[in-house]
Amino acid sequence: MARLALVLDRATEQRMLAEIVDCGHSVVTRVDTAREFLETLSHGQPHVVVVSGRRESLTGQLIAACDERGIRVVALTATEQERRHAGTLGLYETVAIPCDWSEIEDLLVSGVVVPLRVGERHFTGGALNTGSVIAVWGPCGAPGRTTLAINIAAEIAAAGHTVVLADVDTYSASIAPSLGMLDEAPGFAAACRLAGSDSLNQSELERIAQRYNSPKGAFWVLTGLGRPSRWPELSTERVTRTIDALRHWVDYVVVDTGFSLESDEELTSDVLAPRRNAATVTALRAADHVVACGLADPVGMARFLRAWSDLTEVIGGSTVSVVMNQVRASAVGLNPRAQVTAMLLRFGGIESSILVPHDQGALDAAVLTGRTLRDASPKSPARVSIRRFVLEDLIVLPATESKRMPRRVKWRARKAAPVM
Repeated sequence: MARLALVLDRATEQRMLAEIVDCGHSVVTRVDTAREFLETLSHGQPHVVVVSGRRESLTGQLIAACDERGIRVVALTATEQERRHAGTLGLYETVAIPCDWSEIEDLLVSGVVVPLRVGERHFTGGALNTGSVIAVWGPCGAPGRTTLAINIAAEIAAAGHTVVLADVDTYSASIAPSLGMLDEAPGFAAACRLAGSDSLNQSELERIAQRYNSPKGAFWVLTGLGRPSRWPELSTERVTRTIDALRHWVDYVVVDTGFSLESDEELTSDVLAPRRNAATVTALRAADHVVACGLADPVGMARFLRAWSDLTEVIGGSTVSVVMNQVRASAVGLNPRAQVTAMLLRFGGIESSILVPHDQGALDAAVLTGRTLRDASPKSPARVSIRRFVLEDLIVLPATESKRMPRRVKWRARKAAPVM
């Protein structure tokens, strides 16, 4: 016999109540939302909380409060997105509804086996690669690669998917300071070393990765190199094997790359010599979707368009999206969206792009507090634009939620000017 708390909608609660009593359990709390449940904890402590998988019911605060008091949590999930949301919060005791109380009773008695998503056999590659890799690239000059990568990871996590954000920039790794994390022991470099010795598994990944905790979408973080001089640790083979392992760990891998796509001419004759840009090139070639970003001002767009042809050669036929950051009239004139779109089409042959408006206040608040835009300034126009891009172009929503096909960047080769 157990004391139960029910955080369910009224229809589900009424359907199960008779069976709960027949099994000898008592219900001490019956509420609709997590907030109401937390308010009742001081009046009576249940043994088990049966909670709906909806975001307003199943929250990080509810799970944390139950963990502190030793209360078991079982989630009832109606959709795959709700199940993923529970997994993101670290909760694997879930039951799909509609269901009878007998299924929940069986779970209470027998428990659940937590699945291992990474195992030794996963490192051989092949059909087991189920996760999607998104690489964020931009030219030199701080075009907003890291900010974009962080907020893409945050929005994907908030949509109910498991995410790891990896920093593979061998010149100026910036994810750790942007999120207020320690980077004395670079997580991605440690993963590469373990992959090189066939020692990378789920327990090791969870040990070396840091966690960005947020009730609105938590995700894993593999921090970058604290000292750029350590770039030889990120070799082509190690980066390849590490990204392959990350595919098996989470639903989405977001990679923040470096800017340079050049080959080291001095080392070209030595095929065994390390290349500083190997990590960036390897991540771009391994990606299922490349996000190329630039600054929407004359200097930033000139840098982007000069490097655009090099990027298209590196990624081949991979899906690519172009994102222009900090779109503002003060930098490009009246009707900035039309100005930027016309310039991309004229000089790069890019027919589709995502334009993120400039919002310095929101960006400063996020950096100051070490948080994502979603947490620091959820109503920011920049955050709203990134969220729309993520939901429409980067992630796969259940068929019942959206039938919209993702946009893909179209570009055409520019014709050579006639010789006079």
